[in-house]
Amino acid sequence: MATNPQESARVATCLRAFGSLSRLVLQPLLLLAVGALLIFLLGVAQRTGWIALGEAGGAPAAAASEADVEYICPMFCVPPQNDPGRCAVCSMELVPATSGDQDSDGRSIQIDPASRRVANIRTAPVQAAPTSRRIRAVGQLRYDEGALATISSYVDGRIERLYADFTGMRVDRADPLALVYSPPLYSAQVELLQARSLRNGAGGTNTVASRVRDSQERLYQASRRKLIELGMTESQVAQLEQSGEASNRLTLYSPIEGTVIERLAAEGQYVATGEPIYQVADLSQVWLMLDLFPEDAAAVRYGQRVEAEVQSLPGRRVPGRVAFIDPVVNSRTRTVGVRVVLPNEDGRLRIGDFARARIAVDVGPAGAPAGDIYDPELAGKWISPRHPHVIEEQPGSCRVCGVELVSASRFGFAEEPVEPNRVMVVPRDAVLMAGEHSLVYVEVEAGRFEIRPVVLGPTLDDRIVILEGIEPGEEVAVSGNFLIDSQMQLAGNPSLIDPTRAAIPGEETDGPLPLETGDMQWIAGEAGQQLERLYEAYFAMAATLADDQPVPADQARALYETADQLALMNDWNQEDRSRIEVIAESSRDLDRLSLRESRVNFKPISKSVLQLAARTRAEQAETSFIHFYCSMVPGGEGDWLQPSEPLANPYWGSEMLRCGVAAHELAPEGVTSLEDPAEADEDCCGTAPDGTPQPGEAPDDEDCCGTESDGMPQNGEAPDDEDCCGTTPDGTPQPGEAPDDEDCCGTTPDGTPQNGEAPDDEDCCGTPPDALPPPL
Repeated sequence: MATNPQESARVATCLRAFGSLSRLVLQPLLLLAVGALLIFLLGVAQRTGWIALGEAGGAPAAAASEADVEYICPMFCVPPQNDPGRCAVCSMELVPATSGDQDSDGRSIQIDPASRRVANIRTAPVQAAPTSRRIRAVGQLRYDEGALATISSYVDGRIERLYADFTGMRVDRADPLALVYSPPLYSAQVELLQARSLRNGAGGTNTVASRVRDSQERLYQASRRKLIELGMTESQVAQLEQSGEASNRLTLYSPIEGTVIERLAAEGQYVATGEPIYQVADLSQVWLMLDLFPEDAAAVRYGQRVEAEVQSLPGRRVPGRVAFIDPVVNSRTRTVGVRVVLPNEDGRLRIGDFARARIAVDVGPAGAPAGDIYDPELAGKWISPRHPHVIEEQPGSCRVCGVELVSASRFGFAEEPVEPNRVMVVPRDAVLMAGEHSLVYVEVEAGRFEIRPVVLGPTLDDRIVILEGIEPGEEVAVSGNFLIDSQMQLAGNPSLIDPTRAAIPGEETDGPLPLETGDMQWIAGEAGQQLERLYEAYFAMAATLADDQPVPADQARALYETADQLALMNDWNQEDRSRIEVIAESSRDLDRLSLRESRVNFKPISKSVLQLAARTRAEQAETSFIHFYCSMVPGGEGDWLQPSEPLANPYWGSEMLRCGVAAHELAPEGVTSLEDPAEADEDCCGTAPDGTPQPGEAPDDEDCCGTESDGMPQNGEAPDDEDCCGTTPDGTPQPGEAPDDEDCCGTTPDGTPQNGEAPDDEDCCGTPPDALPPPL
């Protein structure tokens, strides 16, 4: 078959082009596809466990080490995770959990350097320095009420002319404002001229003539005074007498220099006596009306310097002084009104404009406002008690109101510079707050952070005053606090969730509450009866908590109302009144709390009731009370009062109902100490007063094992079971029923997990779902 040479050449050319294309495009694409497939297969092999990363020598150890690392949320929103990432609740980055719980002493945690770097934990020193805080508020400019004047008509008449015919017109003192036509004014002028003529025409020297002259003089003075009262000035009356011609028109003059802020009448309008025509205001100074919180208003004093920045004049600060502090708190806004006088000589401050005010207040040693303060403008000066902007070098009268000036020292302004107070301050970020509790973490040594409950003072911008809990020079954590707190939670230490378990350093929390011994104070009458009702309401609440029940509303209300009524009576000294107020405040909303929260709030109530009952009883009281104490209560202060035995622990309830010792007997005759708590059984073992055997009744059983009075076998009933394991008569498996379980672990028939049910739990630890968490 013949082939066309030209066509063959074209075919050859196409084949060469296709080969070039395959080398340039197809082969790289094929290599990429093969590489992607290999990477995919490698990933599948790793995820399925066919191969592992790392080198042969160190792979197992490294894998085991990484597997032991847990990642936690700094806010502790979710349980520890095995893999890094973000928290599913707050979206914060999970951080590696440290092993500091092994070095925990119950109040602190050790953070290793690697975790510290990851969590960006930084510290700052506690400073004791003189400081002041700035009170900020927003207010509105108003007229100075003392510089307002209303121009009214003194007589009935018609306005013939208004000289100030528009609002906003500036007027000076004695400028004419209006011309009023008034027939009654004309009649009064005629009376004056006639009385003047009669007075001048009276003559003679006898007694009758003298009496006539006196009568004419009195008539003249009465007519003249009448014209003054009708609005004529002294100069107008003098001009009338000089001309001898009465006029039925009266010109009204401005009594002050200012601005017409309102025109209330028009030309040709008839006005009655007393009807306003103009309102004039002196705008040389204005008022700035502020609303401050009561705690801020308590730190401000009369005459205090204020700096205001008006909204319409940004960047310009206008100085002023406090002229008035409202003695009443607004019941709707819960604020206190404060009035500031601002100068306005150039008239640039406009009524109704908003302004931001700043007031600098020195902070005293206990966080309270400082005593005398030094203001150079008022040092050794005299000030008006009504107008704080009136400041004079010498005593005298106020040029505005005429009252006597007083020394500025009367209002707390020192004549000489005073030594500033020094207070402890920390950065605001160092303090963690939850409800009524506040705490910081102090680095007591390198890497070891200790929890410190603190008492807070006022906030100063980015710093906060600390009244109690730390010392100057200590280092507090200002970044990474929540990570430290989460580590404290993992270690079972006090934390932000339950800071009451951490006592303030220096406070003794071990042992029962010491009570005052001495003469008992007897309260008679209604106060004594109310006091005994207070104790009865407290006992009912304690029994409810011991029964594992939240405080009902009727019990909380009964304790609160009784304490509130007692606090209003006059039968108490200041110390006892304070204790009663603590009882009222702590029981106010007790019925809204959970059982756990109620037990925490029960502590201050019990402490105050114990201290009150140790020295105060009703006059007719005959019964004694018993002071019990339990050392196992978290955070200490496990004290409470009962009217009688048996002991019923309100802090633990059924979990450790009989845990505790009797510390004192509070009889009407006084306080008697009972057994030494140090000699009590630390494991809470013994026999109840009603004869019910408690764990440890058997003297040879150091682990507190025994048998209930109803025959219910307790742990250790079997003599060959050293770990106190056995089975109840009804067949309920007890821990250790399984013969191969030396640690006494097992499961109940209803599926409730017992200690050690998990096969990887060598210590047989766990809690049934319906149980309370174990004490930490």
